[in-house]
Amino acid sequence: MATRHSEEFKRDAVRIALTSGLTRKQISSDLGVGMSTLNKWISIHRDTDIVSTEDQNLAKENERLRQENRLLREERELLKQGETGLQMIQ
Repeated sequence: MATRHSEEFKRDAVRIALTSGLTRKQISSDLGVGMSTLNKWISIHRDTDIVSTEDQNLAKENERLRQENRLLREERELLKQGETGLQMIQ
């Protein structure tokens, strides 16, 4: 039997999908809905005002910070590799 979700649940799921930075697969799994169901809700609610300007700005900032964090991790790994190489030379 199919589970009926409230409109509030659907809107919250769409907001999470559009602002969290998580994959849709992860979100659908966490919420216990199918990925195709989540995608359908997103396509229906995408053009509505579900996601506030503040949420959009936070999502953009989160994405920027994730990219910066990824870059810093890569740089740290390169530095670690360089230190290991210097220790081997000495």
